[in-house]
Amino acid sequence: MDPYLEGSIWTSVHASLVIEIARQLAPKLRPRYLALPAERFVAESSGEIAISAASMYPDVAVTREAKAAYSVEPPATIAPARLQLSTYLPEREPQFTVEIRVIGSRELVTAIEVLSPSNKRGSGREEYLDKRNRILRSSAHLLEIDLLRSGQRVPMREALPPAPYFVFLSRADKRPVTDVWPIMLDEPLPTVPVPLLPGDDDVALDLQLAFTTVYDTFGYGFAVDYTQPPEIPLSGAEAEWATERVRRWAG
Repeated sequence: MDPYLEGSIWTSVHASLVIEIARQLAPKLRPRYLALPAERFVAESSGEIAISAASMYPDVAVTREAKAAYSVEPPATIAPARLQLSTYLPEREPQFTVEIRVIGSRELVTAIEVLSPSNKRGSGREEYLDKRNRILRSSAHLLEIDLLRSGQRVPMREALPPAPYFVFLSRADKRPVTDVWPIMLDEPLPTVPVPLLPGDDDVALDLQLAFTTVYDTFGYGFAVDYTQPPEIPLSGAEAEWATERVRRWAG
């Protein structure tokens, strides 16, 4: 993982990575399953205030009444505004998922989530956890890929070890037990299993191959200024490791 991609460019990386994961899995799943990228939107504001579309209702409504035949009050004097300030405008942030479904019935077998910042904070997190809980109560498997250091992790009963990145696999037949892959900054991303219906073997998902393919294909190395610190700061040994890697790459 490249920590320099965790900032403002992550939305593009996120979308590209989801598509590449689906592309990598599709030929391994035929002829019984499909790997389908799915898209939804979350209302996210630049001030880290996330709201859902369902909450966008006014506290006061202005309605039009029938015009009165006469008026008994003089027109009011409108006071000019003393200030003009900017407010936060919610933006529709896309969220991408890979859904593995049975051909024909379209039964959901496995959901693969690559987490975004809005999945890990505010009401965007609440919305994601609601979706997550629905999957966990179903017969579908859930694979969550968290390549972001900031924000809250998915809830677990036991404390997670210190690591910048994680992969979580919740198999429908083993819940609440979850397979966890902690990933250190200097480690390659793992190849993880993608479970299917009973009787069918897992298929392998090579996350490092998917990430490297996306990085090279879209030229993300040219979109980042490696002479500056990453937008999401590193500290301690991680900062030293990243500085040394950049120095060797530039030299």
